[in-house]
Amino acid sequence: MKKIWSGSFRRRLFWAFLAAAMIPLLLCAGSLLQIFRLRLTDAARTEAQAHLNSALYAVESAYDGFDRAAEHLAGDDVVMAALAGGQADSAQVYNSLFQAVREVRSYARFDLYDRQGRWRYSTQALPSQRAIPVNWGVLRAARQAGSLRFVACEDVNAQGEPLLQGAAPLYGPEGGLDGYLVVSLYQSGLRQLVAGKYGVQNSLLVVDRFWQPVYCDQPSQAAARAEGLRQHLLAGGSLETAEEDFICTAAQQPDTGLYLVLQRPQVFNRNTLDLLYTVSLGCAALGLLICVGLSWKLSRQMFRPIQRLHSAIQAVGQNDLNVRVQLDQDDELGALAKRFDGMVAALKLNQAQLVENQRELNQAQIRMLQAQLNPHFLCNTLDTMKWISKINQVPQVAVMSTDLADILRFCISPDEFVPLRREGEILQRYMEIQRIRMSGAISFRLDLPEELADCLTPKMILQPLVENAVLHGMDGAEHGEIWVRAREQDGKLQIQVLDNGRGLPTELLGPYARRDRELSRGHLGLYNVDTILIKYYGEGFGLYLENRTDGPGAVVTATLPIRREEKAQC
Repeated sequence: MKKIWSGSFRRRLFWAFLAAAMIPLLLCAGSLLQIFRLRLTDAARTEAQAHLNSALYAVESAYDGFDRAAEHLAGDDVVMAALAGGQADSAQVYNSLFQAVREVRSYARFDLYDRQGRWRYSTQALPSQRAIPVNWGVLRAARQAGSLRFVACEDVNAQGEPLLQGAAPLYGPEGGLDGYLVVSLYQSGLRQLVAGKYGVQNSLLVVDRFWQPVYCDQPSQAAARAEGLRQHLLAGGSLETAEEDFICTAAQQPDTGLYLVLQRPQVFNRNTLDLLYTVSLGCAALGLLICVGLSWKLSRQMFRPIQRLHSAIQAVGQNDLNVRVQLDQDDELGALAKRFDGMVAALKLNQAQLVENQRELNQAQIRMLQAQLNPHFLCNTLDTMKWISKINQVPQVAVMSTDLADILRFCISPDEFVPLRREGEILQRYMEIQRIRMSGAISFRLDLPEELADCLTPKMILQPLVENAVLHGMDGAEHGEIWVRAREQDGKLQIQVLDNGRGLPTELLGPYARRDRELSRGHLGLYNVDTILIKYYGEGFGLYLENRTDGPGAVVTATLPIRREEKAQC
């Protein structure tokens, strides 16, 4: 089971569909088969009971007919006088006898005996017994009961012998016993009595109250069947489990004491069960094939969009941003595909913007490097100027050349980001050159808090700001002042360059990123610094230009995120 669910998603989806189809199918098939079996069993049991009741009703109707015949004869004066020994016309007696038994005469033989048990009249030929003992047997049972009573004969298989013999006492007008009506029920009569009453496929066994066989539609099996049932019941079994291929149902006729045992075939015998199992297995195999086919088709259909999405993800992983899933499904997978396509499109756009930002950043850096006028050449030249100035006793030239050389070495260094203190050192070198150039007409002040000195900034972003203040702000000023200060504001690093010059024109005030490039041609340094800050850190950073409110001059504010220099671990 673990191996099945540990495979691919499509395999798990297939097994899930197959299980979802087969389990309810098997449960429904098993339930329907069980219901079908129970319904057939109940129907067969109901039908068997109906057949048994029909046969039992036929026996009871015959008994009632025998009893009415005895009552009719007991009320006939001619018959009673003849049995009492008086003179009687035999024709009248026989007429009365046949009139009394006309309803049931086809089922049994009827004989009239006097009170001494001697035969007198009969509906058939002479009996084998011309006299019956009155102190035992059927006459004694009838006299003791005072009504019609039946007893089983000793040998039910004897040819020409009755199966049952019953007797009813006949009492005269004065209440004395004048004779007996003896009813002999033969196999042919009993067969005629119950014929068509218990079904074609069923078998009927009649036994007495001691489960001795009286009648069987298969006479040769009567004794064996009765003995088997008796032993089975004595062992505590039930009639329905008496035989493997048959089910028995029994009912007793209380007047005769007879048990009617109906034997019907099992609804689901061995052959039927084999056939049922064969058909069930065939249907199960067919259902399995159908479920496998449907599960495979459904799993393939549902996995196809997932496979397309997986292929698209692999293509994006290989930097193919032109791939699209494009599923025409109005469901969760369709929504997922649309979101994926939107994400890839946004990623492609972001990548293009990133490339454009990098291109602009590179261009700004190139412009700043181009403005350095071949630093290597200048360094070598300035070094030569330094030694010449020392030889010729011109110290200002030596200082300027040293400062300029330091600035140029800083420009050509491979570092992209430098600590703020290093930027401050370069500013001081630059302002020394400007003071010498302007004969001390300009002053410079640098205010860098110690806690911000290790903050990292892009290289050479402060020098263009100070240079812009010198070139554009100090024009015509008698004594210029430039002040550079750093502070932390709202979790960001702000570096301000203040001067006391003539200020900025109105069109340049505000966020510098909003200025038109045409307006920025005279302030290329500001444009490059603002571009670098925005490309490095994004929107919300860059330059902000304003005029001072506490006096003449301008303020240029550069906003950067606070990122500190990592210190080496000891």
